[in-house]
Amino acid sequence: MNYYVIYDGNCNLCVTLVRSLETLDQGKLFRYSPMQDEQTLLRWGITTQDCEQGMILIDANEPQRRWQGSDAAEEIGRLLPAGSIFVDAYRALPGMKWAGDRFYEQIRDNRYTIFGKRSNTYQSAYCVDGSCKP
Repeated sequence: MNYYVIYDGNCNLCVTLVRSLETLDQGKLFRYSPMQDEQTLLRWGITTQDCEQGMILIDANEPQRRWQGSDAAEEIGRLLPAGSIFVDAYRALPGMKWAGDRFYEQIRDNRYTIFGKRSNTYQSAYCVDGSCKP
């Protein structure tokens, strides 16, 4: 089972989180593409307007299965070793999902102001088509 993570390659926070995920996963489960890679986005029918709603996670085996925004972050967490324990506990707490969604939206909408914008787009060593080298 593999998943594609579509992230903002110009966002300092987003790139830091992708790099952390790369270190944890080593390309075993996740492959990455920046939202700025329009050719890759076209492959899945993703528009720049779609990307405005936040990161996207795509099931590589069933590309119609997708998660976006805080749902994508939760699913990534759930897929990590022992991650489901934490995600399930988070989801079980009354009001946490609602609060988490609002928090994600605030960070998403203000990410460049709060964390800064990169001068060049980050390209993961674990790219979607496998042509890149770690």
